[in-house]
Amino acid sequence: MLEPGQIADLTEQLDTDDAVAIIEDLEEHEQKAVLAEMEPEERAAVESALTYEEETAGRIMQRDMVAVPEHMNIGDLIDYLRKNDDLPTEFWEIYVVDPAHRPVGTCQLSWILRAARDIAVSDVMKREQTLIPVDMDQEEVALRFQKYNLISAAVVNEDGRLIGMITVDDILHIVEDEASEDVLLLSGAGEGDINEPIRDSYKARVRWLVANLATALVASFVISIFGGAIEQMVALAILMPIVASIGGNAGTQTMAVSVRALAMNELTRSNTRRIIGREFRIALLNGGTIAVLVGIGTALVFSNPMLGGVIAVAMLINIVIAGFAGIFVPVMLDRMDQDPALASSVFVTMITDTMGFLAFLSLAVGSGLVSF
Repeated sequence: MLEPGQIADLTEQLDTDDAVAIIEDLEEHEQKAVLAEMEPEERAAVESALTYEEETAGRIMQRDMVAVPEHMNIGDLIDYLRKNDDLPTEFWEIYVVDPAHRPVGTCQLSWILRAARDIAVSDVMKREQTLIPVDMDQEEVALRFQKYNLISAAVVNEDGRLIGMITVDDILHIVEDEASEDVLLLSGAGEGDINEPIRDSYKARVRWLVANLATALVASFVISIFGGAIEQMVALAILMPIVASIGGNAGTQTMAVSVRALAMNELTRSNTRRIIGREFRIALLNGGTIAVLVGIGTALVFSNPMLGGVIAVAMLINIVIAGFAGIFVPVMLDRMDQDPALASSVFVTMITDTMGFLAFLSLAVGSGLVSF
């Protein structure tokens, strides 16, 4: 374990956002010890960042940037960049601010190098820019970077004053972390950290296993209703898992696409109906294809065309229902301000299993293959 002074020396060599990422993972008393060893200017920057909520722009932004007034010309700017030793060692964009330190535009280094010395910075800069509020969630920041193809963006406080910047390299690990988090939530595995205490991992996973147990009982109840019918034809018991399994996979496919679309703001209130219609048509095509294959196979294997027809129709019904559930459940959870990645899989699995068994066994009884 490094001493507080050693950690302080290391973090002082990093950008503010990287230093914050290290210090915020320490215990409170360790944070205080490290901060006490840091230089006043560096300590003030880190303490300021720690006042913002976790996973917000304020936590990941860099304080080291280049900002110049709009009345400066290109020649003065180049001289300023060459002579000022306090500027960041690496930068590719310069922020132009008004007297109140509000960003009014940006200049890329290539524009500055190719412009004449007597041209005003305000004539070279790009006035349209994407500003990031300091309290914006980091996932929303990542979406803006993706949507507008940003390399860097200015961060402003509630008064619109420039207080930092975020670069694309700061966003890359956020995208990876958010994607990993969604995958783990879909599986009900919690944070998924292999170094997480056993008790925490147990609590995170067991509650969803218990919830899954409860939903599985619903499917079991449906089977119990048709217990007498299953006793009359063993083939029903053999084929039931196929109907439920294929339906579950179809639901999972649609659910994965829907959760990602919600996370990327691609699925909104304005296009929900269109997307549901699209997924419904896809489910019909998939269901029809699988129904034909499983129907023919069942008829040949069991020498029973009626049984083949029953499982084909049941398969079509379950895949269509699975496709609908795979998008409807995440959307409804999102509308209720619940994380779709966290609970969707439990409900989609319950729907596909229950409706698969119900459709198959009901059709078997209704067709006269077995009696109820």
